[in-house]
Amino acid sequence: MPIPFRLLTEADVKAVLTMDDLIETMASALQRFSTGRVAQPVRTVIAVDDGAFFGVMPALAHDPEALGAKLVTVFGGNAERGLPSHLASIVLLDPGTGALLALLDGRYITEARTAAVSAVSSRLLARRTASSLAIIGSGVQARSHLEALTRVHRLRQVTVWSPNKAHRDQFVAEARTESDAGVSPGGQSQGQTRGQTQGQTTIAVTAVDHAGEAVVGADIIVLVTSSPTPVIESGWVKPGAHVISVGACRPTQREMDPALVARARLFVDSRVAALVESGDVVMGIQEGRFSAEHIVAEIGELVASGASEQARAGRATDTDVTIFKSLGLAVEDVTTADLAYRRAVERRIGTELTL
Repeated sequence: MPIPFRLLTEADVKAVLTMDDLIETMASALQRFSTGRVAQPVRTVIAVDDGAFFGVMPALAHDPEALGAKLVTVFGGNAERGLPSHLASIVLLDPGTGALLALLDGRYITEARTAAVSAVSSRLLARRTASSLAIIGSGVQARSHLEALTRVHRLRQVTVWSPNKAHRDQFVAEARTESDAGVSPGGQSQGQTRGQTQGQTTIAVTAVDHAGEAVVGADIIVLVTSSPTPVIESGWVKPGAHVISVGACRPTQREMDPALVARARLFVDSRVAALVESGDVVMGIQEGRFSAEHIVAEIGELVASGASEQARAGRATDTDVTIFKSLGLAVEDVTTADLAYRRAVERRIGTELTL
C-alpha cells in the first residue's frame, strides 16, 4: 500500500516559517541537544572534486519527537553556473513507523536556521547595550544574519565588507530597498520601515573597503565567509565584542585570527563536532595555543541554565570577548523541517505524492 508524503518546495517552506519562530525553535533544539534529548552523530562528509563536499546529517530529537536527515552539498564553483554554493534536501520520517513524511527543500532552511542559532548566541552572549554590527561576507548568510540579529538587538549601525565591491554594494542597496518598502531583511513584510521595527531606531547600513574598517568598534561581528584562512585580526576586535563565526567548517580551515580564539571565551553548538570539524578549534589545539577545555560551554547549556548560571558560564564581564563557533547541527534542520511540515499540513500547503 503506497504511503503518501508531502513535498515542500523552497517557496512552501518560506510561506510557513518566520525568523521569530525559528529563533525560539532553535533555542529549544540547542537545549535539547545539550541536555541529551537528541541522538545524532557528527556529520558524515565525502570529499568531491575541487574542494566540494557532500554531507549527511541524521538526527532523532525527543520531546517532541522528530526524525530525519539533511543531505547537503557545498560546491564553490556553482556561482559560475548560476546556482547557490550550498544546496540541501531534508527527509522527514515518522518517528513511530519510519515512513517518509515529507521531502523538503533544505537550502532556505539551512540559511534561516543558521542565522536563528546565531541570534540565540548573541542574545545570550552579546552585551545588552550592543548596537553596532559588522558583517564580513555579503551572500545569503549575510542577509539572513542581518534579519535575525535585528530581532534580538536594537541595532543602529551595520557595516559590511566582502572582497567583491559589487557584491557588498548590492547587499547595501537591497537592505535599503527592503527598509524603504517596509520589508524586513529576508523578505518578510513588517508593514513599517526598518527603523520602525525597532522602536523608531534608524539602522544605517554601509559598505566599507577593508575588513578592519568594519570590525573596529563593532559590538557584534559576524563572519559568514568561504575563506579557508583568517579574515579578521585579533587587534581589530574591541573588548566586549561578540564574534559569530559561521564559515570554516572543515578541520583544515579557519576564518579567525588564532590569537583571537585564544584570547576569547569560546562557545560552540557541539563540543564533539567542534573538536573534529572546526579548524579554528582543531588547529588551535594542534598548535598548543589552548586545550579542548578552552571551550567554555555549548550554547544549549546556556539556554538550559538559569539566569545566574548563564551569567557565570557566559559573559563574565563587559570587557570579555566572546566567540560562538557555529558548525550547524542536524537537529536544527530536522526540528525546523518538522515545524514546517506541521504548519504546511495545517494550512494545506505543499504537494502530496507517493513513491
